This record gives sequence, C-alpha cells and structure tokens, in this order.
Amino acid sequence: MTTTQILILTSIIVYLIATIAIGVWSSRKNETTEDFYLGGRKLGPIITAMSAEASDMSSYLLMGVPGVAYVSGLADATWTIIGLAVGTYLNWLIVAKRLRIYTVKANNSTTVPEFISNRFGDDKKILAVIAAAVIIIFFVPYTASGFSACGKLFSTLFGMNYLTAMIISAIVIVAYTTLGGFLAASTTDFIQSIIMTFAILTVLGFGVATAGGFDNVKTNAQSMAGYLSMVQTHTTEGAASYGPITILSTLAWGLGYFGMPHILLRFMAIEDHNKIKLSRRIATIWVVISMAIAVGIGITGRAMSEAGTIPELADGETVLIEISQLLASHGALAAIIAGVILAGILAATMSTADSQLLAAASSVSKDILNGVFLKNMSEKTAMLLARITVLVISIIAMFIARDPNSSVFGVVSFAWAGFGAAFGPVILTALFWRRTNRQGALAGMVCGGVMVFVWKFLVRPMGGAWNIYELLPAFIVALAAIIIVSLLTKAPAEEITEVFDDVKKELKA
Repeated sequence: MTTTQILILTSIIVYLIATIAIGVWSSRKNETTEDFYLGGRKLGPIITAMSAEASDMSSYLLMGVPGVAYVSGLADATWTIIGLAVGTYLNWLIVAKRLRIYTVKANNSTTVPEFISNRFGDDKKILAVIAAAVIIIFFVPYTASGFSACGKLFSTLFGMNYLTAMIISAIVIVAYTTLGGFLAASTTDFIQSIIMTFAILTVLGFGVATAGGFDNVKTNAQSMAGYLSMVQTHTTEGAASYGPITILSTLAWGLGYFGMPHILLRFMAIEDHNKIKLSRRIATIWVVISMAIAVGIGITGRAMSEAGTIPELADGETVLIEISQLLASHGALAAIIAGVILAGILAATMSTADSQLLAAASSVSKDILNGVFLKNMSEKTAMLLARITVLVISIIAMFIARDPNSSVFGVVSFAWAGFGAAFGPVILTALFWRRTNRQGALAGMVCGGVMVFVWKFLVRPMGGAWNIYELLPAFIVALAAIIIVSLLTKAPAEEITEVFDDVKKELKA
C-alpha cells in the first residue's frame, strides 16, 4: 500500500471510529423505545433538516448525479434535480408540520406503520402489518445496496476483497445504529451531510482548476451535441431527444418523498413543530445547491477526461473517485483531504443505510412482533428486541449484498417507487382528507405496491409511451383506489374524525 493510500485510509478510519463513538454516546440517552425509534422527539431544526436530506441523498448525490451528467449532459440530471427539489420543498411545506402534530395525537405513534394504523382506528393492526411488510420488502434490499456501495468503494480504492470490505462497512453501520438508535443515526447523518458538502465543493473547485477554468469546461460541454440542452441528451452517436414523456417520468421522482419512511420519521422527531419552517428552508437550499454542484462535477469531469487529466471513464459514476485520487497525488495534505472526500462517499451511503436499517427494524420489532404477537412487553425487553431485529435484518442485507456485481442504483430507483406509491397517497389522504377510511387506506397501499411491480416488469418493457417511471402510474392508481374505496364503504367513526378536526384546530392556532 502506498503512502497516499495509507493517508486516505487513515482519514476514513478516523471517520468510522467517530461514528461508532457517536453510537456509544447516543446509547446512554436511549431509555425507551420512543427514544430508540424517534430520539424522544427532541431533534433540533438544523439536525432535523440535514439528517433528513443526508438520509435521502445517499451515494446518489456523489456518484449517481455526477455520473449521469458526465455521460449524457444536463437534461437527465437537471430534470431529476428539479423533481427532487420540488418534492423536497412540498414535503416539508405540506406534510411535515401536520404529520408531527398528527402522530402525537394518534396515540403517540412512533413509526409510519403505527401512525397509519392509529390514524384509521385499526385495532386489529392489519394496516400496520401490511405497511411493515411493504417497508421490509423494499428496505432490506435497499439497505443491501448501501452495504454493497460501501464494499465497492473500499474494494476499488485499496484493492480489498469485496466481500471483506462490504462486511466491515456493514458492521460499522450496524454497530452505531444498534447502540444509539435514531439519535445516533440522526447525529451521524448531520455530520455526514457536512462531510458530503465539503466533498462536493472541494472536488468541484479542484476539478475546474485542473480542467483549465470555467471557460474550458464550458467550451468542452458546448462541443458535444445535446450536452447542455434540456430537451436533448448526449449519446455516443450525437444528440437524442429528451421529450415530454421522459421529462414527466423524471420529474415523478419528486412524488416519492411523500412516502419515504426514513424521511417522514424526521418530521415526527423534531422537538417543536413550529421550528419546521426553519428546517424546510435549510433542507431545500441544501438540496438545490448540493445537487447543482453534483451536476457541475460531472460536467467538469468530462472536460478533465477530454484534457487528459483523468482517463475516459467507462463508468461515469466513478468520476468523483477519479478526481479525488488525482487530488491525492499532490502531497500529504492533499491525500488527507482526498481521504475526507472519499469518506464523504462512504458517509452518503451510510447516512441512508442506517436510516433504512432502523426503519425496517422498527417495522418488524414494534409493528409486527410487539404490536401483534408479543404485546405488553417491558421497555427493557422491547429495547432488546429492537436491537436484535437490527442485527437480524443486517445479516439478511449482508447476505443479499454478497454479490459484487449487484446493481446499486437500480435497486434505489425501484425501492423509491415502491415507497412513494404504497405510502405517499395514503399519507397525503390521511393528513388532508377527512373522509378517508381504513378500507381505502388498505386498498391504496396494496394497489400502489402491486402496481409498481406490474408496471416495472410487465408494462414498461413495452417501451414507447409506456416507458414511464413506475412511480407515476402506481401513485395515480393508489390515489384512485383510496378515493373510490373510501367513498364506496362506510365513513370513518366519529372518534377518528374528531382527532382529524383536533389536528386542524392546532394547525390554525
């Protein structure tokens, strides 16, 4: 191992030790399952905002977006950014405050499945079990993709065996999540967002300077057909159309936010719902700026390839890694900085994996085991069960991630659609439509989840006008199912609508 590699590895190891230390510190504050799953609803507005966005962005910010921009230019990456930015803002604007208030009034719900069940007075916990099943179906492989991304990073950088690297990364994530629960995940997410911000700013600045300045980057981009167009995309054959259907499909990513359990949990955990406005501003600004910078990294990386400072990349998603390795060659300090940047990629992945792991574990332990089979257990037993569940789900995720050739971003895209369609319409109607009932909510979750599979594997392969991201049609079908079934069945009981009215009154107060 070279001196440069040793310095990079040292930076990453320091970061990993710090995350475990946070887990140990947080464990002392976990006295109840509410503490473990929601941090006792004591998150400040800044940590709430940055934790939500760090857990959202994952390695897509540091690898996915720059990779898309590197290969095809502005259109695909920018329309994605617009969809995600609008979705982020609207989620904070219309869902966050109402959900925070409603989850407290709905028997102090601490998980998304529990809220859905309590909102509709489902004493038999059918809604909670179905919602928990949806989370497990989509989050376990999603978590596995995070473990896989960490393994690929270490394997690429240091020539480590992929399986060994993946397991070590997973153990660190599991360690601080098992110890510290939601508070550890949220605190590390906040720190990880800072590292991610430092990483993208440093890489962009160094990349532009190495490419010969902004003018050279711009000139190179303009020389490629369709590269800077919003209605065309660059290909090896020239410019290809990026039409209205594709744009609509890309924008549909924003709908996913309304159903993301790991993001919704942040809304539920903030200490004061009146501080959500500040969180919304911080979150939206960070998302827009960071993703714009990520696009800039991809475009700059392409100019660097043309200039011969980094090789022509077969996989555009490695552009940030390539630029970081070039930076590391400029001395010891530069190598340490490069290590921090590469730790940023690791941080981006970990910040999502820990939140997903906790959400999946809470669904099994609280909503299924404790909610249905093992009722009335002590807080000590419930905490032990929560931690055991984290370990078991982690082992399953590691088993799934054992294949180094598994697709990371394909899984992310599919899981995003699954949550957006199964939960998004249910959450929105639960919060805003008084007439929604238990039968409608059940129909919406089932139809949304099933439609994602149907459209992905049966309809979308037909191509043409059918080649739409599965989230959009599945979301529409789920929403229609909720409305139709709710209207065709008995109206919700008075005690349920009274809670709905209480929430409205508190929002107006």
